[in-house]
Amino acid sequence: MRIVLLGAPGSGKGTQAQRLTSFYNIPQISTGDLLRAEVSAGTVAGLQAKQAMDAGNLVSNAIMLDMIRGRLQEKDTQNGFILDGYPRNISQAHSLDDLLAEIDKPVQASLLIDVEFDILLKRIAGRLSCKSCNAVYNQYYSPPQTADTCDNCGSSDIFQRADDNEETIRHRLTVYQQSTAPLVEFYTEKGILKRINGIGDMEDITNAIKAELENLPA
Repeated sequence: MRIVLLGAPGSGKGTQAQRLTSFYNIPQISTGDLLRAEVSAGTVAGLQAKQAMDAGNLVSNAIMLDMIRGRLQEKDTQNGFILDGYPRNISQAHSLDDLLAEIDKPVQASLLIDVEFDILLKRIAGRLSCKSCNAVYNQYYSPPQTADTCDNCGSSDIFQRADDNEETIRHRLTVYQQSTAPLVEFYTEKGILKRINGIGDMEDITNAIKAELENLPA
């Protein structure tokens, strides 16, 4: 089961990826986590990435591909993988296809967790947290029973992260949609895009994904 995972912030793709890794016994390969691990381990690719980041530059596509290549050689990827965070554009999608063809592990499905823009906005911009116990709420969907008071510990220290304001989130989601739209078209043309409605009960969404992933081509 070799999957490229697509989904905006707030779509629930992280939750679904965790469920799928358990069900299919395959790892979720987050390029952000992979980058941090390589830098921490001091690998050649990690050192090159650190140099780029320390200089205020983006990590090159070649370095990211080297990291992905190395990760896909590990034993836990024998049954497949869920690639999360890469590719981010068409050029990277082509590069990834070339790499996976070279190691005979082509993508079998691109899984898009699809949620409407306005719902994504409310999911993220509505997030509230308790500083005392880290309980999480949403002012639109699951607010505390008493305003500004944590249901869990009774603290009145309920706050919203500074970067969860509506203007910032709206910009992030717009950028994401602009960059992801070409990838959706790319994988649709390849005949492997699986679009899943990301609204509803988590278990129902997981079951819908499993149904879409049955009988994938080798």
